[in-house]
Amino acid sequence: MTNRLRRFFALALTFASAPAMAHPPEQWSIAIHGGAGTMSREEMTDEKRAEYEAALQAALDAGAKVLEGGGSAIDAVRAVIVMLEDDPRFNAGRGAVFTWEGTNELDASIMDGRDLSAGAVAGVTGVKNPILLADAMRRDGRHVFLAGKGAEQFAAEHRLEQAEPSWFATDHRLRALERFKAGKVSAIEVDLKFGTVGAVALDSAGNLAAGTSTGGTTGKRWGRIGDSPVIGAGTYADNKSCAVSATGEGEYFIRVGVAHRICSRVELAGEDVQTAADAVIAEVGAIGGEGGVIVMAPDGRAVFAFNTTGMYRGRADSSGTSEVAIFAGE
Repeated sequence: MTNRLRRFFALALTFASAPAMAHPPEQWSIAIHGGAGTMSREEMTDEKRAEYEAALQAALDAGAKVLEGGGSAIDAVRAVIVMLEDDPRFNAGRGAVFTWEGTNELDASIMDGRDLSAGAVAGVTGVKNPILLADAMRRDGRHVFLAGKGAEQFAAEHRLEQAEPSWFATDHRLRALERFKAGKVSAIEVDLKFGTVGAVALDSAGNLAAGTSTGGTTGKRWGRIGDSPVIGAGTYADNKSCAVSATGEGEYFIRVGVAHRICSRVELAGEDVQTAADAVIAEVGAIGGEGGVIVMAPDGRAVFAFNTTGMYRGRADSSGTSEVAIFAGE
């Protein structure tokens, strides 16, 4: 073997044995949201703010604990959203808004950026945690999107926990419906804070995931479905680009295809995640929509973008960052 060949094979062996540089070992990161909308600092009492911040921090800590223990991004997303679905402060699961008929119809979706597996449900009424139903569908793999009675049947066959209508109903959501039906406020005015919940995460193996859950909009009719359960609009995750969960006026987010559009700009145009998120939210605003997104980059950077006065949000990572915020500029 010539000296030139020896040097070539030595160099090839060096590159082959070098560690992957996608992200530092053991690095993890997570971001969450509890809705974006018109929020007033003047009307937010110190007590109410403390309650929301505590709820966000508890959910954030639950996801961080999963990742810190070496768990997967999809497990962390699921842990966060279950907590927020069980919290009546948010418009997801317990505490969901009422339809025109006085029922609660729940939507959710989840996606694993490792293999693009995804599950989504819409219009479910008796499943305690819709995000667990969406994830069961993702793992089953036969279908991506189920709605109504079919989704309920799938949940029963997979023995997911059920809940009576009283579990989801809350007095403040019922009063909001009554004001809306009396013509005292519009659907947008009664839902000034879009309480959809979501999470995006990067685990120590370098995998991304995203999930979103909602009760929709107050007084919705005819089986209305927003962006939250729509893969590519309210939720998307791909290890090659980013992970996104959205919150806002679903009709506009569906038209723009917000979640996938952000990921496409990152992957195909090489844009920074913050630049891509800001640009797509600007597109939503240009056609009259309000709301926001949380985005996780493959390097663990978590960013927020919204065109409202606030968004309930938080982020944590393996470097020690752990913070929650509500208003713009915080």
